[in-house]
Amino acid sequence: MSNLLPLVLSVDPQGEVLEAARACEADVFLETYGNTAEEWEQEYGAYESSSIFIALAEQGGDVLGAARLLLPSSAGFKSLDDTSRPPWNVDGYRAAEAAGVDLSRTFDFATIGVRRGLEGAARFASAAMFHAISKVALANDLPNAVMIMDEHARALVTAIGGTTHVLPGTHTAPYLGSPASTPLWSNVPQMLDNQRRLYPDAYRLITLGIGLDGISLPSEADYVLSRRFAEPVLESA
Repeated sequence: MSNLLPLVLSVDPQGEVLEAARACEADVFLETYGNTAEEWEQEYGAYESSSIFIALAEQGGDVLGAARLLLPSSAGFKSLDDTSRPPWNVDGYRAAEAAGVDLSRTFDFATIGVRRGLEGAARFASAAMFHAISKVALANDLPNAVMIMDEHARALVTAIGGTTHVLPGTHTAPYLGSPASTPLWSNVPQMLDNQRRLYPDAYRLITLGIGLDGISLPSEADYVLSRRFAEPVLESA
């Protein structure tokens, strides 16, 4: 894999970069959790119209890391829909509302995946994507996030100041190949303030983007999504 610089961080890419981001997501989740392409189509097919990707790519080459966010729409949020089914059987929408989450100003942090063995600037792939996710949330008035997160990944997020909260009535359980995942919610501005106060080095790198050398970051305008809120979000499952 080439380490030519700069790497390019893209928000809501289209065309070849979008397809490469989908391929990266598929490869990482197959390798990590055993999720096949057929299973992924079944899981995410209903949410394609509300999906946007964030991608870190080599210029003219592979996508090294990709994240999928689901915007508010009539399709609902996969994380809350899945919370309503086994192994939790908890109405995810009611649980989120009970926690004080305004679903009209919420995104679903659906997936994030980074290829293994990255070197050079690519080592900051996860940091770059978390930088973009926080910028997208703030630029589009989406302060709340819902997710079902693997506990190993959650521990890594917590270690860099990523504050998450368990959805009321839920617990840690096996999910889509992960031995231990938990339905969560987070308030992005509160999380960033906590990170600023308690994890200043992580705040500088991830939130401010200081130190993401060798990575071409989007302009401020690029974080504003032109296709946000195509349809109203569902209020309950």
